[in-house]
Amino acid sequence: MDRCPSNLPIIEQSSGRVEVLAGPERRRRWSAEEKAQIVAESLAPGAVGSAVARRYGIHRNQLYGWRRELLAAMSGPAVAAPDFVPISVVAGCGGSMGVEIVVAGMVVRVAAGIDPGFLADVLRVVKAVS
Repeated sequence: MDRCPSNLPIIEQSSGRVEVLAGPERRRRWSAEEKAQIVAESLAPGAVGSAVARRYGIHRNQLYGWRRELLAAMSGPAVAAPDFVPISVVAGCGGSMGVEIVVAGMVVRVAAGIDPGFLADVLRVVKAVS
């Protein structure tokens, strides 16, 4: 007696051929940083979520799922919603490039190569002062 009965038709003839698909894996793995960057881009003023998803080759439902994950992770009482601020690339002394960040009416000019941890501390202080 068959222990696992099935309604599927049984084909007695088995194929001796096996196909091996060589090439890149179809399922992509996105790091948390990549997801956050894509979600932030989709939440920018004037951005269209489906256009951002198309640009990165993902389905818009995937992007909206990542948004829901972000909101669920931020739903704790101690976590505030992320603030997005306008930035612009500026030429510094000697032709070096930098970034200009406007936070609460204050302008923070950042040279290339600055430590991200230090920059985060500076932006926290600027936000707290305003």
